[in-house]
Order: sequence, then C-alpha cells, then structure tokens
Amino acid sequence: MKIVILDSKTLGDDADLSLLEKFGEVIAYGTTEPHEVGERICDADVILANKVILDRFNLANALKVKLICITATGTNNVDLNYAKEMGIAVTNVAGYSTNSVVQHTFACLFYILENLKYYDEYVKSNQYSKSPLFTNLDKPFWELCGKTWGIIGLGEIGRNVASIAKAFGCRVIYFSTSGKNTSTDFERVNLETLLKESDIVSIHSPLNEATKGLLDYTKLCKMKNTSILLNMGRGGIVDEEGLAKALDENKIWGAGLDVLSHEPIKEENPLLNISRKEKLIITPHIAWASIEARERLLSEVAKNIAAFLNNEKRNRVE
Repeated sequence: MKIVILDSKTLGDDADLSLLEKFGEVIAYGTTEPHEVGERICDADVILANKVILDRFNLANALKVKLICITATGTNNVDLNYAKEMGIAVTNVAGYSTNSVVQHTFACLFYILENLKYYDEYVKSNQYSKSPLFTNLDKPFWELCGKTWGIIGLGEIGRNVASIAKAFGCRVIYFSTSGKNTSTDFERVNLETLLKESDIVSIHSPLNEATKGLLDYTKLCKMKNTSILLNMGRGGIVDEEGLAKALDENKIWGAGLDVLSHEPIKEENPLLNISRKEKLIITPHIAWASIEARERLLSEVAKNIAAFLNNEKRNRVE
C-alpha cells in the first residue's frame, strides 16, 4: 500500500512518520502546490493532507485511493460529495489539540496582561541594572481574580478555558454561537451582555455563517476599554480592520490572536501597522501544535488507517 502525505511540514519536521510505515510505503511531500496534487496522488492508496484542497478534479487522477486522512479536525478541504460517489472513505481527528489550545490561550493573555514584552526588554536593555529601584511599575497590570471572563463558543476547548479561568477566581459567562449549547456550570448570556461585562473575551468557536464577521468595530466598541480579546477560534470571526481601529483608538486594552482571516498573514493586514504594537500579540496558528498534540494527531491517523483496513478485511471475508 502506498501512503502519500501532501503537506508533511504542517506536522513538523520532528514528526515521527514511522507510525505509518507499518501499513506500507510512505511518501512525504513537505508542501504541495495545487497544480502538483493530481500527479502526486495518482497511484496513492491513502492520502494524508491538512490544508491541501482535494476536489473532484484532482481526485479524478487518484484511481487507487481508498482513504483520505485529514490531519486536522475539519474536512472542508475535501469534496465530500465526490468522495462518497467514488467510495472513498474520509477521516479526521478531533480533540487532539484541546490541551495545547487552552494552554496557548493563557500564554497570550499573560503576555499582554502583564506587559511581558516591555519588562523583558527593560531588563535585557540594562535599564534595570541602572535603576535605583528594585522594581518597575511603569506598566501596571491587574489580577484575574474577581474579573469576568466571557467565552464565545463553549465547546470542549471553551469549557476547559472556562474551568481554568474559574480556578483563577474569575466569574465565567458564555455566548453560544449555535444557540444550542447549554451549561449548568456557567452563566449563558447574549453577545452584547458578554461584550459589555467581560474583562477578557476569548473566542473558541468554528467559522460558519453564524460567526463570520461576528466581532466588527461596532461590536468591539461595546467592550470595556480595559478589556482583552483573545481569538483562538478562526480568523474570520473578528474583523481585522475593525480590531486595528479599536486598538488604535484604545477602545480595548489589547488582543491576542493565533488565527487570521488569511494565513500566512498578508503584508497589507492593518494589524501589522497599529500605532501601539505592544497592545497586540499575533502567533502564526500554533496554538494546536504542542509536541504532544502533534504526537496524538499522528497516533490517531494511524488508528484511523488501521480501523479502515480491518473493516476492509472483514468485508472481504463476508
């Protein structure tokens, strides 16, 4: 059996692909351009992809393929209707990155809240060594205890963030983007109430018709001017031009983003040109990617392949 990985760099150069070698030959391409897909999958039995688009046009070249393994939670990069027509199984991996995303949420929060960039540079620039004081209070920060943390999207990640925020002493409120999510542990409110009352707003929801452009400039202006926005969900949920304007006008205190509407970020993105850059931290979509999360991801992919092959074997016997 031939297993073709189309974008192995999204798994990291340290990824242990030997987990897959027990199933057959593994061919790994670091990245794959759209025009290269058809040729690379033409003799594959199994395809692994994260962001590479697999549509009816390039899949028409994959006459042997039986299984597509998406190395992510979403399957929006695959033409599922065509795959079903052709009897191609499609699997994904859910829940592997929860701990990693939750951890990164708090990492971004504390970077902004405690002005860590400023204080780190203050010490390393030798300003501290020349100071007559043992401390520096130029950039005051506040405690989480007693503050309100608003969560947009109370799925598995949102619930874990909520539990840790509660452990810090926060009052936790949430807005259900689907309208279906209920929790007896935390208080459900509408979006306007959440924005007005929260000291921290963190986004952990998927991008869909209900969430696209959910937080524009007008909505951001409903937040406290001392509040912090964190987006660990999807980039299109926050209007980036509106966020840049809100930050420059001090409508909110700061923001931490791991996701953007276009990735990699475009050079003309207004967030790159805000006047006070210390109010914003942007990481390149890494919240999901702890070492352990990527190990879990590959392990689950291997389990998906094994389950598929076992099912095929049973069908042949029957």
